[in-house]
Amino acid sequence: MSALAWLVSFAGALQAHAQTERIENPVAEFSGLDKITGRIITFDAYIDETVQFGALQVTPRVCYRSPESEEPKTDAFVEVDEITLDRKIRRIFTGWMFAESPGLNAVDHAVYDIWLKDCKQESDVPPPEAD
Repeated sequence: MSALAWLVSFAGALQAHAQTERIENPVAEFSGLDKITGRIITFDAYIDETVQFGALQVTPRVCYRSPESEEPKTDAFVEVDEITLDRKIRRIFTGWMFAESPGLNAVDHAVYDIWLKDCKQESDVPPPEAD
């Protein structure tokens, strides 16, 4: 086996190992800033549950953490909609948020900011009822 083939094989094995190490969590923890009042609120949202923060609706689709034994990495794929004054819903954000870099992909709205704080296995908030 050539050195290049070995290197490609080794890199693929490392990538597969890294992907299997991520821990999927049922709860995403967010912080939200109301720029009018200056209040920061922390709130939990279960995966695929929509939580209202002011005029924004936050829906996490997946939330991952690295294992305790590795460098902390916490990320979530999130959708954020705004309820406009004429009661229409407008998508203002779809993408990944990173807890270790809250300014990287946080939602920066005219009135509200939202960023990911953590991914958790459980919450004090009861889970949504199954349909």
